[in-house]
Amino acid sequence: MPLQLDVLPDSAAVAQAAARFIAAQSMAAIARRGRVKLAVSGGRTPWQMLRALAQERVDWTNVHVFQVDERVAPPGDPDRNLTQLRESLLAHVDLPPANVHAMPVEANDLDAAAARYAQTLATIAGTPPLLDVVHLGLGADGHTASLVPGDPVLDEDFRTVAVTRPYQGRRRMTLTFPVLDRARCVLFVVTGSDKAMALQRLVAGDRRIPAARVTGERSLVLADAAAGATDASP
Repeated sequence: MPLQLDVLPDSAAVAQAAARFIAAQSMAAIARRGRVKLAVSGGRTPWQMLRALAQERVDWTNVHVFQVDERVAPPGDPDRNLTQLRESLLAHVDLPPANVHAMPVEANDLDAAAARYAQTLATIAGTPPLLDVVHLGLGADGHTASLVPGDPVLDEDFRTVAVTRPYQGRRRMTLTFPVLDRARCVLFVVTGSDKAMALQRLVAGDRRIPAARVTGERSLVLADAAAGATDASP
Protein backbone atom coordinates (compact mmCIF):
# COMPACT_ATOMS: atom_id res chain seq x y z
CA MET A 1 0.00 0.00 0.00
CA PRO A 2 1.50 3.41 -0.95
CA LEU A 3 2.23 5.94 1.74
CA GLN A 4 -0.45 8.54 2.39
CA LEU A 5 1.11 12.01 2.16
CA ASP A 6 -0.58 15.10 3.60
CA VAL A 7 1.20 18.42 2.98
CA LEU A 8 0.35 21.24 5.41
CA PRO A 9 1.33 24.92 5.31
CA ASP A 10 4.07 24.98 7.95
CA SER A 11 5.74 23.12 10.81
CA ALA A 12 3.23 24.40 13.37
CA ALA A 13 0.36 22.94 11.37
CA VAL A 14 2.25 19.66 11.02
CA ALA A 15 2.86 19.52 14.76
CA GLN A 16 -0.81 20.11 15.55
CA ALA A 17 -2.02 17.57 13.00
CA ALA A 18 0.47 14.99 14.22
CA ALA A 19 -0.61 15.51 17.84
CA ARG A 20 -4.27 15.07 16.93
CA PHE A 21 -3.46 11.94 14.93
CA ILE A 22 -1.45 10.34 17.74
CA ALA A 23 -4.12 11.21 20.29
CA ALA A 24 -6.87 9.67 18.15
CA GLN A 25 -4.87 6.51 17.46
CA SER A 26 -3.95 6.24 21.14
CA MET A 27 -7.51 6.54 22.38
CA ALA A 28 -8.68 4.01 19.79
CA ALA A 29 -6.02 1.53 20.94
CA ILE A 30 -6.98 2.05 24.59
CA ALA A 31 -10.64 1.48 23.76
CA ARG A 32 -9.85 -1.75 21.91
CA ARG A 33 -6.99 -3.21 23.94
CA GLY A 34 -6.90 -1.33 27.24
CA ARG A 35 -3.61 0.48 26.62
CA VAL A 36 -1.49 1.98 23.88
CA LYS A 37 2.18 1.32 23.10
CA LEU A 38 3.61 4.49 21.57
CA ALA A 39 7.18 4.96 20.31
CA VAL A 40 8.54 8.44 19.57
CA SER A 41 11.60 9.73 17.74
CA GLY A 42 13.73 12.86 18.14
CA GLY A 43 14.14 15.85 15.84
CA ARG A 44 12.96 19.47 15.64
CA THR A 45 9.24 19.26 14.89
CA PRO A 46 8.59 16.41 17.36
CA TRP A 47 9.10 18.73 20.30
CA GLN A 48 6.40 21.03 18.92
CA MET A 49 4.26 17.95 18.28
CA LEU A 50 4.75 16.63 21.82
CA ARG A 51 3.89 19.98 23.36
CA ALA A 52 0.68 19.95 21.33
CA LEU A 53 0.04 16.33 22.27
CA ALA A 54 0.20 17.27 25.97
CA GLN A 55 -2.90 19.42 25.34
CA GLU A 56 -4.90 16.61 23.75
CA ARG A 57 -7.42 14.49 25.64
CA VAL A 58 -5.63 11.18 26.19
CA ASP A 59 -5.97 8.66 29.01
CA TRP A 60 -2.31 8.91 29.97
CA THR A 61 -2.62 6.29 32.71
CA ASN A 62 -2.90 3.68 29.96
CA VAL A 63 -0.10 4.96 27.71
CA HIS A 64 3.30 3.26 27.49
CA VAL A 65 5.96 5.46 25.88
CA PHE A 66 9.01 3.90 24.22
CA GLN A 67 11.90 5.58 22.44
CA VAL A 68 12.48 4.85 18.77
CA ASP A 69 16.11 5.85 19.18
CA GLU A 70 18.50 7.64 21.49
CA ARG A 71 21.98 9.12 21.36
CA VAL A 72 24.62 7.70 23.67
CA ALA A 73 25.13 10.68 25.95
CA PRO A 74 25.02 11.49 29.69
CA PRO A 75 21.75 12.05 31.59
CA GLY A 76 20.22 15.45 30.90
CA ASP A 77 22.45 16.11 27.89
CA PRO A 78 20.64 18.41 25.42
CA ASP A 79 21.48 15.91 22.65
CA ARG A 80 19.38 13.28 24.38
CA ASN A 81 15.91 12.71 22.96
CA LEU A 82 14.78 11.83 26.48
CA THR A 83 15.71 15.31 27.72
CA GLN A 84 13.42 16.90 25.15
CA LEU A 85 10.72 14.28 25.63
CA ARG A 86 10.57 15.06 29.34
CA GLU A 87 10.49 18.82 28.83
CA SER A 88 7.94 18.78 25.99
CA LEU A 89 5.52 16.05 27.11
CA LEU A 90 6.23 14.12 30.28
CA ALA A 91 6.40 17.18 32.53
CA HIS A 92 2.89 18.19 31.44
CA VAL A 93 0.83 14.95 31.58
CA ASP A 94 -0.12 12.43 34.27
CA LEU A 95 1.74 9.53 32.74
CA PRO A 96 2.87 6.99 35.37
CA PRO A 97 6.69 6.97 35.63
CA ALA A 98 6.69 3.17 35.24
CA ASN A 99 5.11 3.64 31.80
CA VAL A 100 8.07 5.64 30.46
CA HIS A 101 10.57 3.23 28.93
CA ALA A 102 13.82 5.12 28.34
CA MET A 103 16.60 3.53 26.34
CA PRO A 104 19.49 2.62 28.70
CA VAL A 105 22.23 4.41 26.78
CA GLU A 106 24.24 5.23 29.90
CA ALA A 107 25.25 1.57 30.37
CA ASN A 108 28.86 0.51 29.97
CA ASP A 109 27.86 -2.51 27.86
CA LEU A 110 25.60 -1.03 25.20
CA ASP A 111 24.87 -4.30 23.44
CA ALA A 112 23.70 -5.87 26.69
CA ALA A 113 21.65 -2.75 27.40
CA ALA A 114 20.01 -3.02 23.98
CA ALA A 115 19.10 -6.63 24.74
CA ARG A 116 17.52 -5.52 28.04
CA TYR A 117 15.49 -2.88 26.24
CA ALA A 118 14.35 -5.50 23.75
CA GLN A 119 13.16 -7.61 26.68
CA THR A 120 11.25 -4.65 28.13
CA LEU A 121 9.68 -4.11 24.74
CA ALA A 122 8.66 -7.77 24.57
CA THR A 123 7.24 -7.71 28.10
CA ILE A 124 4.95 -4.76 27.31
CA ALA A 125 4.29 -5.23 23.59
CA GLY A 126 4.49 -9.01 23.18
CA THR A 127 6.74 -11.46 21.37
CA PRO A 128 7.38 -10.43 18.69
CA PRO A 129 6.63 -6.87 19.89
CA LEU A 130 3.68 -5.10 18.30
CA LEU A 131 3.62 -1.34 18.85
CA ASP A 132 0.37 0.54 18.26
CA VAL A 133 1.81 3.87 17.04
CA VAL A 134 5.35 4.62 15.91
CA HIS A 135 6.40 8.19 15.17
CA LEU A 136 9.34 8.55 12.79
CA GLY A 137 11.30 11.43 11.34
CA LEU A 138 13.25 11.68 8.10
CA GLY A 139 16.81 12.92 7.67
CA ALA A 140 18.07 14.78 4.64
CA ASP A 141 20.20 11.70 3.91
CA GLY A 142 17.12 9.47 4.01
CA HIS A 143 17.65 7.99 7.46
CA THR A 144 14.85 7.32 9.91
CA ALA A 145 15.09 6.37 13.58
CA SER A 146 18.88 5.90 13.84
CA LEU A 147 18.91 3.64 10.80
CA VAL A 148 21.46 5.55 8.78
CA PRO A 149 22.96 4.87 5.33
CA GLY A 150 25.74 2.30 5.39
CA ASP A 151 25.31 1.15 8.99
CA PRO A 152 25.31 -2.65 9.53
CA VAL A 153 22.17 -2.30 11.68
CA LEU A 154 20.24 -1.77 8.42
CA ASP A 155 20.60 -5.48 7.75
CA GLU A 156 19.43 -6.61 11.19
CA ASP A 157 16.49 -8.97 10.75
CA PHE A 158 16.33 -10.61 14.18
CA ARG A 159 17.10 -8.16 16.99
CA THR A 160 14.46 -5.51 17.69
CA VAL A 161 16.93 -3.11 19.35
CA ALA A 162 20.53 -2.50 18.26
CA VAL A 163 23.44 -0.09 18.68
CA THR A 164 24.81 1.79 15.68
CA ARG A 165 28.22 2.96 14.66
CA PRO A 166 28.99 6.64 15.37
CA TYR A 167 26.82 9.02 13.35
CA GLN A 168 27.19 12.80 13.60
CA GLY A 169 29.54 12.29 16.54
CA ARG A 170 27.36 9.89 18.57
CA ARG A 171 26.62 6.22 18.70
CA ARG A 172 22.90 5.53 19.00
CA MET A 173 20.53 2.88 20.22
CA THR A 174 17.64 2.26 17.84
CA LEU A 175 14.64 0.12 17.11
CA THR A 176 15.26 -1.94 13.97
CA PHE A 177 13.23 -2.54 10.83
CA PRO A 178 11.48 -5.72 12.10
CA VAL A 179 9.74 -3.90 14.96
CA LEU A 180 9.03 -0.77 12.91
CA ASP A 181 7.50 -2.82 10.11
CA ARG A 182 5.24 -4.70 12.50
CA ALA A 183 3.68 -1.59 14.05
CA ARG A 184 -0.04 -1.12 13.68
CA CYS A 185 0.47 2.46 12.54
CA VAL A 186 3.51 4.50 11.45
CA LEU A 187 3.52 8.30 11.33
CA PHE A 188 6.33 10.15 9.54
CA VAL A 189 6.67 13.81 10.51
CA VAL A 190 8.80 15.74 8.00
CA THR A 191 9.56 19.47 7.93
CA GLY A 192 12.07 21.72 6.22
CA SER A 193 13.27 22.25 2.65
CA ASP A 194 16.39 20.17 3.34
CA LYS A 195 14.11 17.11 3.56
CA ALA A 196 12.34 17.67 0.22
CA MET A 197 14.46 15.33 -1.88
CA ALA A 198 14.47 12.61 0.76
CA LEU A 199 10.69 12.90 1.07
CA GLN A 200 10.26 12.45 -2.67
CA ARG A 201 12.36 9.29 -2.47
CA LEU A 202 10.41 8.03 0.54
CA VAL A 203 7.06 8.49 -1.16
CA ALA A 204 8.41 6.87 -4.33
CA GLY A 205 9.49 3.83 -2.32
CA ASP A 206 13.17 4.25 -3.20
CA ARG A 207 14.70 1.57 -0.98
CA ARG A 208 18.17 3.03 -1.47
CA ILE A 209 17.31 5.28 1.47
CA PRO A 210 16.71 3.63 4.86
CA ALA A 211 13.36 5.32 5.51
CA ALA A 212 11.80 3.73 2.44
CA ARG A 213 12.63 0.30 3.85
CA VAL A 214 9.96 0.72 6.53
CA THR A 215 7.35 -1.50 4.91
CA GLY A 216 4.41 -1.32 7.32
CA GLU A 217 1.12 -1.01 5.44
CA ARG A 218 -0.53 1.66 7.62
CA SER A 219 1.75 4.65 7.15
CA LEU A 220 0.96 8.36 7.05
CA VAL A 221 3.37 11.17 6.20
CA LEU A 222 2.66 14.67 7.48
CA ALA A 223 4.93 17.24 5.83
CA ASP A 224 5.12 21.00 5.66
CA ALA A 225 5.09 22.89 2.36
CA ALA A 226 8.86 23.29 2.35
CA ALA A 227 9.48 19.54 2.65
CA GLY A 228 6.63 18.73 0.29
CA ALA A 229 7.96 20.88 -2.56
CA THR A 230 7.86 18.85 -5.76
CA ASP A 231 10.63 20.77 -7.55
CA ALA A 232 13.44 19.49 -5.30
CA SER A 233 16.45 18.18 -7.17
CA PRO A 234 19.56 16.26 -6.07
